[in-house]
Amino acid sequence: MASDSVIQAPSDGGDVASQIPFHDLCALMEKIHKTQGTDKKKTILSSFIERWRETHARLHHTDAVRSTGRRGWGLDALESTSTDTFFAIMRLLLSELDRAIPGLWDEGDCSGHALHRGARCWQTRHGRVHSCLTAPLQEAGDFADVAYFVLKSRFWEYLDDLANGNTSKDRAGMKKAFQLLLRNTSALEQKWLIRIILKPFDDPRILSCLHSFCLQCLHHEIEKSGSQQMFQCPICEQNTSIPVGGASVLPQNLHLGFEVEVAGYMSKMVNTEVCCDECTHKSHSVKEISTVAKTHHMEITGALEDAKEVVTKLTGAIEGNNRMIEQVEISKQTAFLAINQAFEILQQTLEERKKTLLSELEAISLSKTTALTLQKEHFEKMVGDIGHYTDMASQILQTHTDHEIVALGGLIPTELQATLKRVQTISLTPNQHSNITASVKTDDLVTQLSKLGEIIVFSPSPSSSTWMSTSVARVGTRYHVKVQSKTSKGEEYPHGGVEVKGEMRSKTHNGAVVYGEVEDHRDGTYTITLTPQTAGPHQLFITMDGQHVQISPIDLDVRPKRDYRTLCNDQQVIQCKAPYCVAIHDNGDIYVGSDDGCIYVFDQTGQLKNTIGSSGSGDGQFSHPHGISIKGDVLYVADTRNHRVQKLTSSGRFLHKFGQQGSGQGQFNSPMAVIIDSNNKLIVSDCDNHRIQIFNENGGWLLTIDGNGSGNHSFPLGLALDPQGNIHVAAFGSKTIKVFTKEGVYVRMYGDPKYPIGIAIDDEGYSLVSEYSGNCLSIYDPEGNKIHTVRNLKYPEGTALDPRDGSVFIANYGADTVLKYCI
Repeated sequence: MASDSVIQAPSDGGDVASQIPFHDLCALMEKIHKTQGTDKKKTILSSFIERWRETHARLHHTDAVRSTGRRGWGLDALESTSTDTFFAIMRLLLSELDRAIPGLWDEGDCSGHALHRGARCWQTRHGRVHSCLTAPLQEAGDFADVAYFVLKSRFWEYLDDLANGNTSKDRAGMKKAFQLLLRNTSALEQKWLIRIILKPFDDPRILSCLHSFCLQCLHHEIEKSGSQQMFQCPICEQNTSIPVGGASVLPQNLHLGFEVEVAGYMSKMVNTEVCCDECTHKSHSVKEISTVAKTHHMEITGALEDAKEVVTKLTGAIEGNNRMIEQVEISKQTAFLAINQAFEILQQTLEERKKTLLSELEAISLSKTTALTLQKEHFEKMVGDIGHYTDMASQILQTHTDHEIVALGGLIPTELQATLKRVQTISLTPNQHSNITASVKTDDLVTQLSKLGEIIVFSPSPSSSTWMSTSVARVGTRYHVKVQSKTSKGEEYPHGGVEVKGEMRSKTHNGAVVYGEVEDHRDGTYTITLTPQTAGPHQLFITMDGQHVQISPIDLDVRPKRDYRTLCNDQQVIQCKAPYCVAIHDNGDIYVGSDDGCIYVFDQTGQLKNTIGSSGSGDGQFSHPHGISIKGDVLYVADTRNHRVQKLTSSGRFLHKFGQQGSGQGQFNSPMAVIIDSNNKLIVSDCDNHRIQIFNENGGWLLTIDGNGSGNHSFPLGLALDPQGNIHVAAFGSKTIKVFTKEGVYVRMYGDPKYPIGIAIDDEGYSLVSEYSGNCLSIYDPEGNKIHTVRNLKYPEGTALDPRDGSVFIANYGADTVLKYCI
């Protein structure tokens, strides 16, 4: 509706309220409402006020001149004569400055109910107004008075009728007034009229006709209807059923309720303070709105962080579900292929068996038919012979003379009798019986086939799953954990896709946590890599689908990063005649192979604890044992001059031996070292054959690494494994360290030691190489750069590391000692 077509009422005088079209006021409020930014809103409002000033000056110019004799257009010329004010409209525009303003609502509310409720608003709220403009306000009292003052010249008749009808409960009169109001106002005017006069809804509920009413009003309407089952909607007058339990169980209008709550809170804002509807502040405290806002800001921020964390978890769960869905599909396809393959084999087997049986049937049938046919043909020939002689005899008797009969009579009977006698000597019974029976017993097979196969649904069981790692880690060094998922029956779970997590928590340092990187090998195994940042006691947690795996968590000792430049040998010296090699048990026992053919076992203090074997070639005897390796309760010895490897218990009981002198597979010519990899494979340096051989734990030959090409290793002696599983060879003849993969592929070489003989590698990849002619121990970093040298040794041979604390042991052959170096 155009601004010049709004409802006009008889003027109460020359006041601004009667001159400014309500449509213009609504358009202004709509524009301010939709404009973003405070400065822009201020500009729009300032422009509107300036236009009002000009209108105000024109309206009251004559009165001003008459009263004061002063000519002018400014407000100062009106102060003495004009009581007309713009403050009432300002209270509608700047509702946040009014303590008693009702809530402001969107167009989505039911306008009919809004006006019905708003009619009551004319006589309800009360409160004081702050004089924020210079002009006095005489008409302005509570907000209802302000709204009435602004609206009376535009909707005087209809609003009065609505209010009076509400008071007298004249529903027909109210309906008529409301219909007239709707016909004579635009949608924009209706919207802002509702916002101005609407009293807030209290606990709004939705009826079946989708109209919303506050719960208190519904109780009143239902009580007034006199029925507990049905009442009439006040707006659309449709019959609405009352649910069991009354209006209280009707669904809430959450959107409207939220708007009510916001508006209710906004109605309590006074400048920068928050208080209740009473504004004297005598009976309550007043808080700065910035303080309240800060508190709410913190609460909202905390809620957002909580929501973010929960969403992150849910997102992770969704990803986990997606992975599981993919894994289900993979498992389905795998099972599908297995079923098809199994039944294809069955079908193929059945088809082949069918062909075999049919072939046998055909052969038997052909054999019988052939035999019977030959017998039949023989019978037919005999019948033919007999018929021939009988025909001749009959013809002679009928047509020949007596002389001819006498001449032929002796021949024919003789031949006929001979034929008849042959018939008497053979069996006239068929030489084959006709019975051919196929016996294919299918009952049991059909029963078995009907139960053949099953679809097994199994999943990994965290409590049954296992993992492997060491109990010692180093600061700044990657620490690896291998996890094997298993079913509740202890069987290895062959698929990936399970959510595996690993974390390392410090028992000190305020519980600092290091989270692991997980690699899913898609075969049921996982590798978790963690890099601890602080030294000290830690706990290692391994979970699978949110549940701890076996023995998780475990205690883990994280030690400072090694610095081999600080090696010192003032800790311990063990006396032992001509030691060749040394190995350290997990319990700290020190095993030393000696030139005298014995293996000596010392405790951690250096006291002799046990002697294993003696010089000789029998089982459990040794001749120059240059290499020993121990894992758990099993001891392997490179029995050099006996050209074999022996397997014993850690206490010295003989278990097994393999190898003999020679150059064939599994044969040796002076084996000098033996080591055990993570898969219990044995790696042996076959010195005088210039090669490395690999065996299973029982001595079965697996692989030979020849010393040819760029990776040649003349006279390989010491052996060690790096953290990646590569084999490092102390090549005595070529005076270098050669590196091969576990498959035997040459990788690189490093160092220039003087006849290297022993080698050990720590869990960070540092190599410790004993130089026989250099009388020293050289230390190389993981890249092969020499970083330190320990001198003043005497023909050092084997070297080893204590798996517990990294202490370095050297078999100092020329000095008859074993030296222990600590970091």
